[in-house]
Amino acid sequence: MAAAKGAMRDYTVYSSELNEEITLLAYLPSTFSLFHKHSLLIAQDGKDYFMYGKIRSVIEQLMESGKIDRTIVVGIPYRDVKDRYEKYHPDGKKNSRYLRFLAHELVPFLDQTFPTYQTGKGRALIGDSLGGTVSLIAGLLYPHTFGKIAMQSPYIDEGIIAKIQQFADPSLLQIYHSVGKDETAVKTTDGDVRDFITPNRKAKEAFLQKGFLYEYNEFAGGHAWTYWQPDVPLAVGRILAL
Repeated sequence: MAAAKGAMRDYTVYSSELNEEITLLAYLPSTFSLFHKHSLLIAQDGKDYFMYGKIRSVIEQLMESGKIDRTIVVGIPYRDVKDRYEKYHPDGKKNSRYLRFLAHELVPFLDQTFPTYQTGKGRALIGDSLGGTVSLIAGLLYPHTFGKIAMQSPYIDEGIIAKIQQFADPSLLQIYHSVGKDETAVKTTDGDVRDFITPNRKAKEAFLQKGFLYEYNEFAGGHAWTYWQPDVPLAVGRILAL
């Protein structure tokens, strides 16, 4: 895998929606230039995608092989497990405010800070588990802001499937969706054990029936970074493909 030759930068943005300062981890690729526009890849579980997902090397390799455009990666870390649940889960107390933060506060900040395309097709969201869930919901709510979604083993329930079925214009979104074949009994942060594979397969059928630009992948393995990491290059390559 190509070495990560770009630069990491930390940024802070104040969110009025969440009433807190949000720390951002940004990777400016080796080809970064103020004179060229860049695609944006925004990662929920920000630290995890840099540490476990090896996202810097993935971006460099895909750019080097000519598969994707110049891309800036922005990771949004979570404070702790509770903070993650409240922001990412559809029933979380901060979920609606977090979604507004993404669309109405984070995106303007990023467009002011970096040379970006400033279009929905120029912005992708990626996330694992609940991070994939909140990325999908953000795309369904704000398709003109986030036009590309990659979700790895997302939490899916009937409410989310209904949102997919009710979405008015599937041509606005490009989606990559993966889940592990062994995700039949996943222990979640609320202490429950859930079947992930069945609702994810139901979501797949909903996406296909609606006619989304959509790719689905079932990998061998379970609900862990051991299995998500090898899937990251495929996920990123598909949604950011030239």
